[in-house]
Amino acid sequence: MDRVQKVLSQWGIASRRQAEQMILAGRVRLNGAIAQLGQKVDPERDRLEVDGQRIHPADRPDLIYLLINKPLGVVSTCHDPRHRKTVLELLPPHLQQGSGLHPVGRLDADSTGALLLTNDGVATYSLTHPSHSVPKTYQVWVQGCPSQSTLSLWRKGINLDGKMTLSADVQVLRIDNQTRTLLEIVLREGRNRQIRRVAEQLGHPVIYLHRTAIGSIRLGQLPSGKFRSLEAPEIESLETEITSIGCVSI
Repeated sequence: MDRVQKVLSQWGIASRRQAEQMILAGRVRLNGAIAQLGQKVDPERDRLEVDGQRIHPADRPDLIYLLINKPLGVVSTCHDPRHRKTVLELLPPHLQQGSGLHPVGRLDADSTGALLLTNDGVATYSLTHPSHSVPKTYQVWVQGCPSQSTLSLWRKGINLDGKMTLSADVQVLRIDNQTRTLLEIVLREGRNRQIRRVAEQLGHPVIYLHRTAIGSIRLGQLPSGKFRSLEAPEIESLETEITSIGCVSI
């Protein structure tokens, strides 16, 4: 038997965090009673309902893993109260409804590039949990030309909100007339707007931020606003990376 939130994520109903929120909101019933966070369920014997609809193990959709090149201004959520365009709206209708697809983590509206979408709640939990560290690669234009001492500080980590950032790989790719610099940055943590905040603190505000890879999965030449399914070797590589850092296997 597994906890209700884990079952809902395994069936692609929602990510683990979203499932917990649904339970706390009273939207989930177990054998006719409002389910409680942490309560265990036997999917083969118990009656599990979400928003009044019974969930059957046989109804679990096939697992889907997509890579999308998120355009500027699009938000990395399933629904937006401000009515901005979401990443789900970039997908064909049959993938927008009933598939359980959701973004794995997030990419700011003013950033572009690689974003994973899946209906595999277990994979989402493994890839987004704060204690896990699948590396993410970015190409970032910043104002000015950071000195070697500034780059060294960035690589070692700086204090954000009373906590040091983890070490990062920071390489200079191009300097444009001493007015702006293109950096490649590899992070192994995902604090809110981390690159932008660090760059601002070091005196080189971000002009443009584009994520090029998540782990070994590279965006390549995928056009902006387009998506593709992950290939089997890519899914296997993600599983290997997650397992190697002690996470739950996909």
